[in-house]
Amino acid sequence: QVQLVESGGGLVQAGGSLRLSCAASGSIFRVNAMGWYRQAPGKQRELVATITSGGSTNYADSLKGRFTISRDNAKNTVYLQMNSLKPEDTAVYYCNADVIRYYGISTSTSSWGQGTQVTVSS
Repeated sequence: QVQLVESGGGLVQAGGSLRLSCAASGSIFRVNAMGWYRQAPGKQRELVATITSGGSTNYADSLKGRFTISRDNAKNTVYLQMNSLKPEDTAVYYCNADVIRYYGISTSTSSWGQGTQVTVSS
């Protein structure tokens, strides 16, 4: 089994910052891409940012410049630094990871965390 545990969410005033963390553990041979997604009330889950094992990043266009994704491969951990937060950033933020669970298996498994609530007050 693969487990993803998010942390760092909370309540913050508009203009403030938060740093989210997500650590992958369990039956993992290799972690490929990792990413962050979010879901606000009444909306579908949307991509925030992704990062490959080599460090290449991809962001939702509307979030470029405010959010930064990074990772520590040795710890199988991905981070999301969120600056200049706005009320519209309020959502549950989910961590995702594509993992190879066993040596010799080429098919990856997509795993999700349980999410962490981010609330931005105006």
